[in-house]
Amino acid sequence: MNIRDMQAMDGNAVVDIYDRALKSGHASFQQHGGTWADWDGGHLTKCRYVALDDAGQVTGWAGLSAVSGRCAFAGVAEVSVYVDPQCQGQGIGSRLMQALIEGSEQNGFWSLEAGIFPENTGSVALHRKHGFEVLCRRTGFGRMGYGPMQGKWRDVLLLERRSRRIGID
Repeated sequence: MNIRDMQAMDGNAVVDIYDRALKSGHASFQQHGGTWADWDGGHLTKCRYVALDDAGQVTGWAGLSAVSGRCAFAGVAEVSVYVDPQCQGQGIGSRLMQALIEGSEQNGFWSLEAGIFPENTGSVALHRKHGFEVLCRRTGFGRMGYGPMQGKWRDVLLLERRSRRIGID
């Protein structure tokens, strides 16, 4: 497995992995992955990574989204890590998360956060393994618009990882 910076040519694979992950009903309130332009416009240009298998196929991706446009929060970002559902359990998510954390600190981010459905125990465990703490449970945070939980109000765990290197002065 190789981790490298995401390139525009990875766009179709990135959106495909996202779209297939959404079908589980436990990845996001969003129903469809959209287009590469949607993805590209919704994520920061820094700290975008893909995992490649030995054949050079994209098997996962990681990126950051801004949590606010206010300058005081320029070093705070929301993480996204998605692994091809057929490739889960191989350590890909952990390698992507480590690259994301290292890259975020190199780019001056002091706080990373994630919103995860409590039922997505694999994602919660991945984040906890990499130093994220559960800050709270947002009860009934949003209503699911698709899948087996369509129409149900879903809780979301808010997790945060505070850098021990950046923003500590």
